[in-house]
Amino acid sequence: MLQEGGLLFGVDDYSSESDIIIIPSALDFVSQDEMLTPLGRLDKYVASENIFNRQMVARSLLDTLKAVNEDEQDCITVLERVGRLADDSEPTVRAELMEQVPHIAIFCQENRPSIPFAFSKYLLPIVVRYLADQNNQVRKTSQAALLVLLEQELIERGDIETLVCPVLVDLTAPDSNDDVKTEAMAIICKMAPMVGKDITERLFLPRFCEMCCDCRMFHVRKVCAANFGDICSVVGGDATEELLLPRFFQLCSDNVWGVRKACAECFMTVSSSTSQEVRRTKLSSLFISLISDPSRWVRQAAFQSLGQFISTFASPNSVGQYFREGEVGECYCVHPQNRCRDTENEPQPPEKHTTSNEKDDSPADISEPSSLSEPVEESPSVSPQDSIPEQELYNSFHFWRMPIAEMDLDIELLQHGESCQQESPSYGSSSHGKTKASAPVLDRKQLEELIENLEPHIDDPDVKAQVEVLTAALRATTMDSHLEDAFLEKGYRVVIRTSTMQMSHGDDSELSDSSFSPEDEKKSKHQDVIPQALLDQYLSMTDPSRAQTVDMEIAKHCAYSLPGVAMTLGRQNWHCLRDTYETLASDMQWKVRRTLAFSIHELALILGDQLTAADLVPIFNSFLKDLDEVRVGVLKHLYDFLKLLHQETRRKYLYQLQEFLVIRLQLVLLLELYSGQDVYDYLRPLSFSLCTDRVSSVRWTSYKLVSEIIRKVASCQVLLADFLSELVEKFCHSHKWSGRQAFTFVCQLVIEDDCVSLEQFSEHLLAPLLQLASDPVANVRVLLAKTIRQSLMEREYFLHSANSHQEALEQTLVALQMDLDKDVKYFASVHPGSTRISEDAMSTTSSTY
Repeated sequence: MLQEGGLLFGVDDYSSESDIIIIPSALDFVSQDEMLTPLGRLDKYVASENIFNRQMVARSLLDTLKAVNEDEQDCITVLERVGRLADDSEPTVRAELMEQVPHIAIFCQENRPSIPFAFSKYLLPIVVRYLADQNNQVRKTSQAALLVLLEQELIERGDIETLVCPVLVDLTAPDSNDDVKTEAMAIICKMAPMVGKDITERLFLPRFCEMCCDCRMFHVRKVCAANFGDICSVVGGDATEELLLPRFFQLCSDNVWGVRKACAECFMTVSSSTSQEVRRTKLSSLFISLISDPSRWVRQAAFQSLGQFISTFASPNSVGQYFREGEVGECYCVHPQNRCRDTENEPQPPEKHTTSNEKDDSPADISEPSSLSEPVEESPSVSPQDSIPEQELYNSFHFWRMPIAEMDLDIELLQHGESCQQESPSYGSSSHGKTKASAPVLDRKQLEELIENLEPHIDDPDVKAQVEVLTAALRATTMDSHLEDAFLEKGYRVVIRTSTMQMSHGDDSELSDSSFSPEDEKKSKHQDVIPQALLDQYLSMTDPSRAQTVDMEIAKHCAYSLPGVAMTLGRQNWHCLRDTYETLASDMQWKVRRTLAFSIHELALILGDQLTAADLVPIFNSFLKDLDEVRVGVLKHLYDFLKLLHQETRRKYLYQLQEFLVIRLQLVLLLELYSGQDVYDYLRPLSFSLCTDRVSSVRWTSYKLVSEIIRKVASCQVLLADFLSELVEKFCHSHKWSGRQAFTFVCQLVIEDDCVSLEQFSEHLLAPLLQLASDPVANVRVLLAKTIRQSLMEREYFLHSANSHQEALEQTLVALQMDLDKDVKYFASVHPGSTRISEDAMSTTSSTY
């Protein structure tokens, strides 16, 4: 191969072998080529018979365009040559050209004043034309280029609608090539979220619905099924329920298992675009059919999506909150009393009746389970910014993310139970005077719901007494046989273990798990938030037979989705999940336990402190003793879990903190959870130990910990004096220079972060710090010079002539300025404004440790 003007060409371009070996002729070509303008070289090689030369021309188009950027006409000339390359008969040339189009488009956009409408006129038509190219490589390259151009918003909306969309729709016509049709439909599905609802609904939706029923090409149906949820999310609830759901039902029963599997995988997204009624009455039974599908692969995908599908049934009233993204990435709790509930077929709360224009602020309304299956409507009094579409309210972002600050409802539930207990004499009669007559009479359904809300806290004697009163009232309602028959006909169930057993055995009966029949055990898993069949299937995921017939990792999928399911059911239905959680926590597979370990703090936030203490703390303790792979999950979120516990329970973990060196980054956070005395007793020795660790990054983290401990104990003069005295003794007077350097680092942090007052610093730390000016190790003196210059001398407190420490500071600084080490002298003489603490750590420790 020889070079023609900087480009290689083959032997076949020469007439004889003698031409090939004449070196001067090749050099002549180079010289001639150097004399050509960029456009001249482009014109010369765009017509070369050598394929590689034409590829190189396509590859160098951007460089050529940059070279002629100053001349608008030359830029247009280059783009016109692009059209000539686009007609090249060689697929590799066309593919190379298409790879350069996004880069050229970005350049054109940045230089649009000199190249007006260049992309729309010269490049976009080529991209669109290549979507139907006969060569597979060219088509794939053009599809990738089109998506990049759309993501970068380089195509005008008008061009999308008039140039791109019609071509894609035509490519999916029934008589189109099979491969082209499938690829075009995939592009349409990926484009839909980018172009928005209007274009998708007008131009894409009719063809999408048609392709869902393509009888000849299962590949097309599979593409539609895989992207079904994205299309639903774009077009919204009305179009989803009216036009798309009938097609989705067809795809879920497709004769090709791959299509059904794709439906199972996107089921949650589809459900998020529908109403609660449709989820409950239509989608739940459809999902059950996928779980029992003949194909193991379909069943596997369905079980993996089950927890996510269940999460779409979550109602704000079921957990007492819903999530709305803040302006800076924060989440906010919005109480349900700020939303008007759907009152259709729903009894009024017992404490308070409201008119249509009033907000119901009763605690009972927050946790009222009777409305969990009903959709929630916006109150007329809610501001527009608080209004969230239902399909957005239940989307995956809200229920599969880090939880936000807890809104504990336990106190509200107890207050609600107490109010019911106080009013209990009026349950059976309304003739107890004016006050009693005004109290509303609770029916059987409301009594059951109140008992159910209190059941998770039955270990509390006060709560147990309230349950006994409510149970007695519940038994009184059964004395009317007509009401009892009506109750049974409606299929209502008593789901609370306490009420069931007391109704069977009387008030004085001893309650125990041994006296709980299998039927009662089954009833204890009932709730009214989601279709019971879905919950039963979810609970069955821990059955060993499922691992054999569905998926060996099905228990891991169950564990992964458990926080979302728990949030959906609400803490009042935790009894439905308790046994499943305990089974997963003792699973033989460490990956299952690891999954729970990483999310146990999220579950604690959902359940509240009482249920956490009763049911999660024992499992948390077992995870702390588990394999390192499991243990790291709870250690990584140790602070998040401990902050949810009561003070006395939290203190028990202080004894073990020295074993948790892996969580040194969290120790600073843990300081706020304990008193100054506890921090001094337990975290002080741990922090000093970390300051002498072999790893420099561990030491640097621990310096911050020490400074924050100083801040924590600063309010107690005795603790502060003892701590700083030990700090000076262990580090400032250390025989190791690394210890003395650590002391200087800590002093710098204490000043920079205002951990103590300047008076306290001067009293306890200043004199030992200044003594390091005569340290034999230069690195210690360098850091001291930096600390004095950029920390101490920045404070007016140390510059005031009346300050007794001013003279000592100035003398120390003068001594450092005369130091024999040039670095010490430099940092003592010049204020290194850009050098702060973090840079000090990187520069000093990395070079000397």
